[in-house]
Amino acid sequence: MAQTDTATPVLDLGASSIDLTRQICDIESVSGNETTLADAIVASLEGFAHLEIIRDGDTVVARTNLGRAERVVIAGHIDTVPLNNNLPTHFEIIDGRDYLWGRGTVDMKAGVAVQLKLAAELADPSVDLTWMWYDHEEVSAALNGLGRLAANRPDLFVGDFAILGEPSNSQIEGGCNGNLRIEVRTFGLRAHSARGWVGDNAVHKLAPILNTLAGYQAREVEVDGLVYREGLNAVGISGGVAGNIIPDEAMVHINYRFAPNRSGDEAIAHMHELFGEYDITVVDLAEGARPGLDAPLAQQFLEAVGGVAKPKYGWTDVARFSALGMPAVNFGPGDPLKAHADDERVLLTQITECEEALRVWLMRRG
Repeated sequence: MAQTDTATPVLDLGASSIDLTRQICDIESVSGNETTLADAIVASLEGFAHLEIIRDGDTVVARTNLGRAERVVIAGHIDTVPLNNNLPTHFEIIDGRDYLWGRGTVDMKAGVAVQLKLAAELADPSVDLTWMWYDHEEVSAALNGLGRLAANRPDLFVGDFAILGEPSNSQIEGGCNGNLRIEVRTFGLRAHSARGWVGDNAVHKLAPILNTLAGYQAREVEVDGLVYREGLNAVGISGGVAGNIIPDEAMVHINYRFAPNRSGDEAIAHMHELFGEYDITVVDLAEGARPGLDAPLAQQFLEAVGGVAKPKYGWTDVARFSALGMPAVNFGPGDPLKAHADDERVLLTQITECEEALRVWLMRRG
């Protein structure tokens, strides 16, 4: 990889999307450490006359201004979850299929690589394009670079259709579930454990909450032709003071993934239906997004990609575009089941298939 005088890595955008994926993944960019990769993206795109480059923190935007009748926004996050001995990347053959192995290959630097290559090469697309590569997706929503950009530069979010390069096996996944996290607390009275009968054990009071969670029947909800499966799970539990003290407080951390026909307020109300007799604190809430597949550009894209659209069960930033009135879908290489995994790896054929599908659609005429 070439280096500038300031030692900023410069990505070789003329390389294959597979090799470019490897270049990007080998620039470590765990959430909060995206600056080097953002610098590399800017340095690599600055020489392309058809692109206007805009930077907001470690979020980079490149857009065409060709006066086309329609504009498509294509976005991807450049951060990853923490490493676990899975960099640098390497190629592997598993069951006769070729993979690139390493942190970020699935979530979602293969998608970013495809986007960067096409941003550089497509000087005369059939629609105007706004490319967005943003920071802090894998952490609290309050830090999300796309949210910050929307607040600072809402003009950049004007468009007719959006594509988020989240891993989807290079098939279209419409919309996303909403995401709610709550803490449910119980309270009691401290006492010496040798005389437990004079206390009131808050941990024991968690039992009905856990029973409700264990017996909960998750809904399967059809929304605009796609069936979303909900989920309600305990993801953490805490309580206790010392080994000889009856605990006076305990907590269950609960995650509710709700179908996009239910609003965030309705999701919270449902938690109160289930756990209303307890103390409830909302920790995080992200609205879901309807599929958006009824938009004309979405229909054209689905026809170009082929296959059958599927629902996105996890939350993604398509919800941000949906909230702004812009239909959006997920489309990127990589199996979502390998996102965040220690053996994270992407099929090489999915990278090239994603690139070709986007290239053909964005260059279509008539």
